Amino acid sequence: MASGIMGNSIWQLVSDSDAMTWLVLFVLLALSIICWTVFLYKFLVLRVKKRQLARVAEKLRDLNSIESIMGLASSMNADLPSYFLAQNVTYMKSVMMGAKTLTTDQWDFVANNMDRVLDDMIGNEESYLPVLSTSAAISPLLGLFGTVWGLIHSFIDISKKGSADIVTVAPGIAEALITTLFGLLVAIPAMMMFNYLAAEVRSIEHSLIRLSDQFGRIVQHLMVRPSEAPFANASPYQQKEL
Repeated sequence: MASGIMGNSIWQLVSDSDAMTWLVLFVLLALSIICWTVFLYKFLVLRVKKRQLARVAEKLRDLNSIESIMGLASSMNADLPSYFLAQNVTYMKSVMMGAKTLTTDQWDFVANNMDRVLDDMIGNEESYLPVLSTSAAISPLLGLFGTVWGLIHSFIDISKKGSADIVTVAPGIAEALITTLFGLLVAIPAMMMFNYLAAEVRSIEHSLIRLSDQFGRIVQHLMVRPSEAPFANASPYQQKEL
């Protein structure tokens, strides 16, 4: 009997489990599939966006007019940096109302819009990350729930059989612990995925801030009246501090 137990595969332990254990394992499997799907999607998307930001930042250094910036945004096929540039150029033109330059007050409106667009974009890049952090947090608890449930049934079986030797106890304990194992197999990769993607999002955020700073300096240099731009050499973020 003992040798038979030792020879059982994990699948055999799963197949011998009751309905509640099967339900816990099914939920853990679903969470694992969701986590891997989110990770692969975000991994590929963030890689592309990082390359886009680096490419646009390089091109932006050589532009010397708002029209050329708008042309650059139009040529980027609605990607991340082009969205940022298009949103801010469009808003700036609406503020200018046909004028050729910006007043200090108008520039403040443009700078505030840059911050708003930036916050919205960063928030969008953080989408789906809570799925990973939540899965990493609840998977061990689900596994523990399955284990406790299995142990309760194991002790009930022990009381019915009137024996607590290893041959009687081992099958129930092994079946109970299988949910803890699967819970950890979901939680550990999910936490690693979350930390990696969170670092990638922070990298995207820093690149967007540099793009915003670069765009703001170009606008100040080209569009803001010198006599009304006491902080012309400061970025929108430095202006806010001042």
